[in-house]
Amino acid sequence: MGRFRTSAPRLLMAASHLLHLATAAHGLRVALLSGSTRTSSPPTVLHPRVNAYIRNALEQRGHAVSHVDPRDLPLLERPHFAYPRGMAPARMREIHSILEDADCYVCITPEYNHSPSPALLNVLNHFGSSTFSFKPSAIGQWGGVRAGAALRTTLSELGCLPVSAMIHIPKAQEVLGPDGSIESSKEESNNDPERWRKYCGRCFSQLEWWAEATRRHREVVDPFDRSPVFIESPDQRNAP
Repeated sequence: MGRFRTSAPRLLMAASHLLHLATAAHGLRVALLSGSTRTSSPPTVLHPRVNAYIRNALEQRGHAVSHVDPRDLPLLERPHFAYPRGMAPARMREIHSILEDADCYVCITPEYNHSPSPALLNVLNHFGSSTFSFKPSAIGQWGGVRAGAALRTTLSELGCLPVSAMIHIPKAQEVLGPDGSIESSKEESNNDPERWRKYCGRCFSQLEWWAEATRRHREVVDPFDRSPVFIESPDQRNAP
């Protein structure tokens, strides 16, 4: 009986902790990186629809979403980390701040030659891995699926490991309206808003789980203590 009485408070604490973990992912800071610069048709410009749908879905789950638009960055002369501190172009510094402060990333891309869009890669490749490291990412795509598979390599190298589930919208022009909402008026089985909510929810749930876990652990342990940032040159990663 004594053992039961001493363990009951622990059980209550454990239950409270589990309840907190179940709801704590709300309020994540999500950087949403879009992957298209197109503004004219034909074919139909789809990235505003996909961006709006995913952004709205994330905000409905309680997250603060910051959009990183590749049109804000031209073809760049050199990466952010190649500039002396505080000397990078103003917009590049602003984007770096968004990326650095984020708890997780959602990258959305069309497919270009079986690869992610060059506009998205222009953003990702100009910020060092220390900006993204020790945080999770998720991939959204429309059209072909190969872009998402190829993007996994880039995100892994940047240190923001992508979650298993991806969001793929193969016929975005038929599924999403101009405002990013599901075209539920169309008589098609794939235009059921609830089915899309559950489908995307699987990806978002994985992202939330990892983002909350890494955010909590960063509060306890500085990950760069054991895996320091390269401060001299990339060959610091080389074997002896």
